[in-house]
Amino acid sequence: MLLILCHIAIVIFCTFHILLRRHRAPESRLAWLVMVFALPYVGALAYLLLGNTNIGRKRVLRLTHAFASLARPEAAPGWDAPEHAVQLPDEVEPLFRVGHSISGYPAVGGNSARLMADSDATIAQMIADIDAATETVHLMFYIWLTDHNGTRMAEALMRAAKRGVTCRAAVDDLGSRDLIKSQLWRDMGAAGVTLARALQIGMPLIRVFSGRIDLRNHRKIMVVDNCITFCGSQNCADPAFLPKAKFAPWVDAVMRFEGPVVRENQHLFATDWMEVTGEDLSPLLRAPMPPASPGFTAQVVGTGPTMRASAMPEMFVSLIHSARRDLFVTTPYYVPDAALQSALTAAAWRGVDVTIILPARNDDFAVGAASRSYYADLLAAGVKIHEFQPGLLHAKSLTLDGKVTLIGSANMDRRSFDLNYENNILLCDEATTAAMRARQLEYLAQSRPVTRDEVDGWPVHRRLWNNALTIVGPVL
Repeated sequence: MLLILCHIAIVIFCTFHILLRRHRAPESRLAWLVMVFALPYVGALAYLLLGNTNIGRKRVLRLTHAFASLARPEAAPGWDAPEHAVQLPDEVEPLFRVGHSISGYPAVGGNSARLMADSDATIAQMIADIDAATETVHLMFYIWLTDHNGTRMAEALMRAAKRGVTCRAAVDDLGSRDLIKSQLWRDMGAAGVTLARALQIGMPLIRVFSGRIDLRNHRKIMVVDNCITFCGSQNCADPAFLPKAKFAPWVDAVMRFEGPVVRENQHLFATDWMEVTGEDLSPLLRAPMPPASPGFTAQVVGTGPTMRASAMPEMFVSLIHSARRDLFVTTPYYVPDAALQSALTAAAWRGVDVTIILPARNDDFAVGAASRSYYADLLAAGVKIHEFQPGLLHAKSLTLDGKVTLIGSANMDRRSFDLNYENNILLCDEATTAAMRARQLEYLAQSRPVTRDEVDGWPVHRRLWNNALTIVGPVL
């Protein structure tokens, strides 16, 4: 009898909590309710560990304080230079309003960008910029390995610190755990690089009571001398990515930006840095802007579990619905919510040329299988699906109508939507978008088209497997 009463109490408690929680998608509520009713004890434990996107009250307060107290990038002298005026086509301007509503960064003109050739070229350019730095270098990586590229980056920071450049480097405590335990991490600290660990785990059994362990800082940010920034998908590692070498090479896309959008990325870095260390970087944000030059309009879009719910999928959906001629997407992880899946199919149904490239072999077997459960509806609507063959296409990019590009760290999956802190840059420029589209076409040339006949011919056991893993997707 006691066991039955405990069973009932657990089910009732979890049911009320699931139904009362704010910002929970209906399919997510249903998935959790099914789990709790079917396996009360296992379901309740899973819900305790993974059911809330909560990083802990103290961290929320620190982040709130950082956003409130840090100087705004648009308050810097020279921000309102005529060259920084926003010039956008009428059909594009609402997209930047969406971006502004998410993280508060305004659209700003006067920017330039260069798409890096490949992963090694990205690291080489970053190191060259660090070696040329005279004042500050700021780095934030989700994963930083102690491999060839990771060690070269650390050595560049140590060289800069020793010649008097202020170097601050932050890493995610889980994604970069091997670096944190290494001698290289200690050497950086000894050389004068100020180090920080974002979202520290501590004792896992204790941490679960103050926030989810798997809420991570997935951002990849570099800012040099307040005038150069990088944004894209690449972690600080070799393309061989030794922890998951069988999926190599990992193929990334990164852009190097100059202009006022740099100051917005600096502010995003500063909020993360201040939350972890307490150091106020407002003096850097108040520093006069570099000499203004004509350029395109851009905007930083930062998202995370303490920001507006569903912000990242809203950005994706807004972009997709705005497409009139063509839409090209690359993402390694595609586990959409209903709105994103519908936006892609609706775009294809209305005649937009929609192409999406995904990896043929995914490093996350569950995500790979779940992604394929969405193929049939996409293909039926006319979406062109291709699977990248040579390695893991890790680039997160979106181009539309030859004008607009979104590049950054966010994937099209539930983790990027709800659990990770992400950074992206939205820009409107035909030349930069043409460069990104040309790179996407290079990926396309290395990919295999997926056909409706192929998907219709999948055996029953494969479809059951894909669809079963999709059901688990909303359990966040």
